Amino acid sequence: MTHWVPELLSPAGSLEKLKVAVSYGADAVYLGGQNFGLRSAADNFTETELKEGVEFAHEHGAQVYVVLNSFLYDKELDDLPDFLKILEEVKVDAVIVSDLGVVETVAKKSALEIHLSTQASCLNSAAAQFWKNKGVTRIVLGREVTIEEAKKIKEEVDIELEMFIHGSMCMAYSGNCVISNYTQGRDSNRGGCAHSCRFEYSISNDNSVEDSQKKFAHFMSSKDLMGLRVLQDFIDAGIDSLKVEGRMKSHHYAGTISKVYSEALQYYKENGNLLSEDLYRWEVELEKVSHRDYHLGNLMAPAGKESIFPERQHAVVETKVAAMVLESIEDKYILAEARGPFQAGDTLEYIFFKGKTHSFQLKEIQDATGETFSKARPGMLVRLPYVREAEALNIVRALPSSLGQREAR
Repeated sequence: MTHWVPELLSPAGSLEKLKVAVSYGADAVYLGGQNFGLRSAADNFTETELKEGVEFAHEHGAQVYVVLNSFLYDKELDDLPDFLKILEEVKVDAVIVSDLGVVETVAKKSALEIHLSTQASCLNSAAAQFWKNKGVTRIVLGREVTIEEAKKIKEEVDIELEMFIHGSMCMAYSGNCVISNYTQGRDSNRGGCAHSCRFEYSISNDNSVEDSQKKFAHFMSSKDLMGLRVLQDFIDAGIDSLKVEGRMKSHHYAGTISKVYSEALQYYKENGNLLSEDLYRWEVELEKVSHRDYHLGNLMAPAGKESIFPERQHAVVETKVAAMVLESIEDKYILAEARGPFQAGDTLEYIFFKGKTHSFQLKEIQDATGETFSKARPGMLVRLPYVREAEALNIVRALPSSLGQREAR
């Protein structure tokens, strides 16, 4: 007997990240084109990349959603129908929209399925019903909603619901922040967020107080969301899709997060519970990606002061990616592209698409022709030890020496 589980929706900041996320278990990915999205600093997709990405995802049983979640002016709205035609031609599965004018334009000018972006801050059943009446088929609820509140919305409005389960959080109501507009002149609601809430600010009630007496703080910076421990609650509430934040984050992040939550969902699908011996291993994996301290955000109760991350950004740096597997030469070696510097004597780790990782100490480094080197540099093609489970797009991670020696025993 199999049990129902939600869709796992992962970020795809580039074509390669899309392939990594899908290969590591994502049921769907979301991405942006060159315009109309809220991550202008991400690589984003050209028309050619979009076509290839959709084909790859569909071949692997995954869906693709394109973000159109910026708030548009009339000139941009006039240009939107041409882009919608492209999205239909490449067979995108849905678009994610926040602007009411964009919702109506998509509904009138295309047959694309419409998902409501979290930027629209839908928090209640009346709003959900309103958007459903406008043609929206799925709502990405505002991040301020608890799972219990989402369950009530699901019961009262017959519509698909999506919630964030992992990633960076915003201190403001989603879609209602103008801090970077003020500090950097960049509009966060039009793709220019400068993450000004992560900066260190000085606090003083008296402008005459000397700088040395001022209190410096990161009081607007939120901890990161991690909902693995409450996965059962999402399932019990009937939430249709679990979303991972992070289109601007690394390949390592996209692959690791997708793998962990995919394996947890698969375990539930097969067993009807999450009492897996792998739970600790999954949590250890989540600690290896770049993140601030983890927190449940608003998932179980409204977030309070304990959700503030009072330190500098990137306090926890992710484990270094050494290479990406390109090809497995059976019974001989693994051909990989170096993504970071590493040298003979380092301990590396294959992250397979499923199951436990495999670590090994690198005795020597050979390039693609078999010539021996003492160090590898980014972009170099290298031969790594053959392991039967290794496949193209597997991430090869460099372990800290102490951890590597411990796991290699």
